[in-house]
Amino acid sequence: MKAVLWTGYGSPDVLQNGDIEKPTPKPDELLIKVHATTAFMGDCELRSLQFSWLLSLPIRIYVGFLKPSRIKVLGQEYAGEVVEVGSKVSKYKVGDRVLGSAGFRMGAYAEYICVPETQKEMGGPIAHLPQGISYEEAAPLNIGGSEALHFMRVGNVKAGDKILINGGGGSIGSYAIQLAKHYGAEVTAVDRTEKLEMMRELGAMHVIDYTKEDFTQSGQQYDVILDVVGKASYSGCMRSLKKNGRYMVGNPQSSHRFNKRFRSRGQNQKVILETAQPNQPDLNTLTQLMAEGHIKSVIDKPFTLSQMADAHRYVESGMKKGNVVVSLP
Repeated sequence: MKAVLWTGYGSPDVLQNGDIEKPTPKPDELLIKVHATTAFMGDCELRSLQFSWLLSLPIRIYVGFLKPSRIKVLGQEYAGEVVEVGSKVSKYKVGDRVLGSAGFRMGAYAEYICVPETQKEMGGPIAHLPQGISYEEAAPLNIGGSEALHFMRVGNVKAGDKILINGGGGSIGSYAIQLAKHYGAEVTAVDRTEKLEMMRELGAMHVIDYTKEDFTQSGQQYDVILDVVGKASYSGCMRSLKKNGRYMVGNPQSSHRFNKRFRSRGQNQKVILETAQPNQPDLNTLTQLMAEGHIKSVIDKPFTLSQMADAHRYVESGMKKGNVVVSLP
C-alpha cells in the first residue's frame, strides 16, 4: 500500500513517498481504509523534534534515538471506512464510516491503518461518522475540534461571557470561535491579517490583527482568554483578564507552569494549562454539532498523500487557515 515514510528527524524532506505492507487487524482491531488525514502542527513538531531536550529525550527513547525506528509512518487524525474487523470486534462492521485519532501510535499517513476497537494506551478514540459529513470535514475534528471543545468546557464558557481567542485562525481556534458563539459568548479573535475575514465569518464579533496591535495593551478585559498558540505575554494576559476570569493555554511552556504559581489569587483568576484527552463521547458531540450545522471544518488548500511534505511546509509557514486536510482518492 502507499504510505508516507518518516525517514528521520528534520525538515519536511524526511517524509518520503513509498510502499509498505498492508496491515492485518488483530482480533480486537479494525482495518480502516483512510480517505482523509491531516497535516497537523503536532505531527510537524514530532517530525522535526523541535522540543526542549527534556521532552525530546523521552520521544527519542520511544520512537528511535537517532532516527525513527519504532514508528515508520506519521499521522494522528483520520477518517475512513471499515474494510475488515477482527474476531473480537463487536461495535463496528465492514462498511461503517468512522473517524478517529491514532494518538502516539501514529500511522494515518497511509492508505490503510489498523486501530483497536477500544482506546488503549498511546492510542486514540474511534467513533461512527454520520452520513452527510464528508471524510475531509471529519478528519480535523479528532484533535482541533476535541481541543476546542475541551477548552470551552474547562473554561466554563457560557452566554454573556466575553472571550478572546489568540490564534483564532488555526485548527483549534477556528472551532473554538464557532463553539464559543454557539454557547452565546461574545468572541474576539486574534490572528494575522489574512485570517481576519474568515474569523468574522465564523462568528467573531471583534477581530484583532496581531501584526498591528497587541491585545494585551488595549485596556480591554475578558472573562475568558484562550491562547491557542501560547505566545502571548503571560502578565499581559492576566492584566487583560477580569476578576474571576479564566486563562487557558493550548500550547503551554515551562514558563507558563512557573508563572501559574504566582497568579493573582486575590482576583480568583484561574489558569488552565491542561490540554484535551480525545475521547469517543467528545467525537460524538462534535459530529452531532456538525450535522446540526453549528460548526464546520475550515479547510485550506487541498493536498494529496503524495504531497504530504508540501503540506507540512505549508502548515509551518503559518499561512494556513483552519485545517490542512490530505485526501486519499
